[in-house]
Amino acid sequence: MSLHVVIGFGPAGAATARLLAEQGHTVRVVTRTGRSTGPGVEHVALDATDSRRLAEAARGATAIHQCAAPPYHRWADEWPPLVSSVCAAAEETGAVLVMLGNLYAYGPVEDPLTETMPLAATGTKGRVRAAGWETARRLHREGRIKAVEVRASDFFGPGVTDGGHLAGRVVPPLLRGKPVSTLGDPDAPHSWTYLPDVARALAEVAGEERAWGRAWHVPTGPALSVREMAGLLAAQAGTAPATVRRLPPALLGAASLFSPLLRELKEVRYQFDRPFVVDSSAYEAEFAVRATPVDEQVKATVDWWRERLATPR
Repeated sequence: MSLHVVIGFGPAGAATARLLAEQGHTVRVVTRTGRSTGPGVEHVALDATDSRRLAEAARGATAIHQCAAPPYHRWADEWPPLVSSVCAAAEETGAVLVMLGNLYAYGPVEDPLTETMPLAATGTKGRVRAAGWETARRLHREGRIKAVEVRASDFFGPGVTDGGHLAGRVVPPLLRGKPVSTLGDPDAPHSWTYLPDVARALAEVAGEERAWGRAWHVPTGPALSVREMAGLLAAQAGTAPATVRRLPPALLGAASLFSPLLRELKEVRYQFDRPFVVDSSAYEAEFAVRATPVDEQVKATVDWWRERLATPR
């Protein structure tokens, strides 16, 4: 099999590295700090904005999977040099660059999101994500690199913890039969992308030349509101019916004075105040990965959280 380099070891990077190793590939994970090397996965400590060292780590690779993300409040400063470095490494090594993207670049929209929509973000984080993909796409069109972007909605599933809107702030309270609080309208339809499906899509497009040069939405199940998802999780867990409360805007504003993350979330509040629905039919018409059935997603998520909470840390 071939060498795949995965940049970042957050939920998506870790899931992608594990999947590629299970598929028989050699996997090299790049993070700032490194960690113990496990079966089939080598960990290398280096700063991914150092394009020379990154190219050395990626020499001989079939694909570079860019799954790293700077701290949320530092995107404007740290995304551009990261994108520049991974593009330079892809150009030097000839590896296909597989970028994990999100949906911020589209900005506020009324209709279901498709890949043909303009990248019309009005906020800083959306614009910086759009500019990163435009850089990679331009280099692809010039024949200097091979690039593809895979875009996901909010992550959900095993391995998604504090950073997920349907994770650490929701599932542990539900397992204890407690109420949960959520941003925005708890009854607005919302698309949740299952983390293992993200990894499967990243792995699949790396080997599909016809995927390169454009962006694709990860296969994502039917849009369900926070209240509906909480109800499914509570039912799977066998706990009390879910009580979901909207986080009062005044409380959110006060908390944002002390939390950089909550301050930054103001830019993307529109995703939770109205229907936010992803159309992944273009991907499904071309490739093999399909969204995992919702009941399987919910069962795996509850089982994972139960094991995590039962394990002393």
